[in-house]
Amino acid sequence: MSASKVYFTDLRTSFNENLPQKLERLIKTAGIGQIDFHNKFTAVKIHFGEPGNLAYLRPNYAAVVVKVIKELGGKPFLTDCNTLYVGGRKNALDHIDAAYTNGFSPFSTGCHVIIADGLKGTDEELVPVEGGTYVKEAKIGRAIMDADVFITLSHFKGHECTGFGGALKNIGMGCGSRAGKMEMHSAGKPYVNQDVCIGCGRCAKVCAHDGPSIVNGKASIDHDKCVGCGRCIGVCPMDAVCSPQDESNDILNCKIAEYTKAVVSGRPQFHINLVIDVSPYCDCHAENDVPIVPDVGMFASFDPVALDQACVDAVNRQPVMPGSHLDEVAHDHHDHFTDSCPATNWKSCLEHAEKIGVGTREYELIKI
Repeated sequence: MSASKVYFTDLRTSFNENLPQKLERLIKTAGIGQIDFHNKFTAVKIHFGEPGNLAYLRPNYAAVVVKVIKELGGKPFLTDCNTLYVGGRKNALDHIDAAYTNGFSPFSTGCHVIIADGLKGTDEELVPVEGGTYVKEAKIGRAIMDADVFITLSHFKGHECTGFGGALKNIGMGCGSRAGKMEMHSAGKPYVNQDVCIGCGRCAKVCAHDGPSIVNGKASIDHDKCVGCGRCIGVCPMDAVCSPQDESNDILNCKIAEYTKAVVSGRPQFHINLVIDVSPYCDCHAENDVPIVPDVGMFASFDPVALDQACVDAVNRQPVMPGSHLDEVAHDHHDHFTDSCPATNWKSCLEHAEKIGVGTREYELIKI
């Protein structure tokens, strides 16, 4: 596979061009106009930021992408799927509240917010993964699969499980339904925290395999019957049904790559990474730490693998920010993301994504 083109611009501005205008020039130069958007539903996958976190992308950037798509005749919507963990975005109502609180409203961005896997995170489509080693059918939020065109706008930062979070993480993990997220994080099956279970029986009612049962006012799950679909996680009103979170980080990364393939295969796609506020951990945290490196710039490509590789390389060329988490840890690996979270291996995701045909790690960097 030949090298993919990745377009880059730094964050310098002038009296004649501000950052939103520079982002617009970047994505137009990178070729977003080559996509036929005319009357096409266009999913713009973004992370709205967990309430309390301030490192997420400003809605001003989303507004630029939406504006360009509309100019090209598309029907854009901002989207994400509900979280597996208990927090401010675990169901569609809380998720939309969080999006609006963080500034992602139709009035500020120019389009609506749709939570792709529905009210409780159970509205999913089973998508075959051709060549998948770990996943045969990915569980993807239905609204994302209903879209004709798929665009990502990702905040590139560190991550405590995957090494970094960029386009592949935004697509693979971000587009999975709650059950899909459980599949990526877990080698096993859900269990019930009986300290918080109220014995309502909703898990038993939703299960097609008679896995959960209520005994002495508490639910338990028979793993011999359970198929690991995760629907019980979505319907539990007390968040008592839990994922074991027992998958290795390398396999987690490979599953993210396979979920990414399920989302992007067979339809127009375009990807944007903003390497700013590079916090050490995910925007799913209800807080954010000091950036580990200085801001780098904005990147765009049709190839999400090449895009993430280019961003990793750019971050690793940066000096360490004094007083940051990265400044306080040992630098044994000569790699900012591995030094920041030594138990991770970010290369496993890109290598597997390249192996199964999502894209290539070889890229030509074009600065504008």
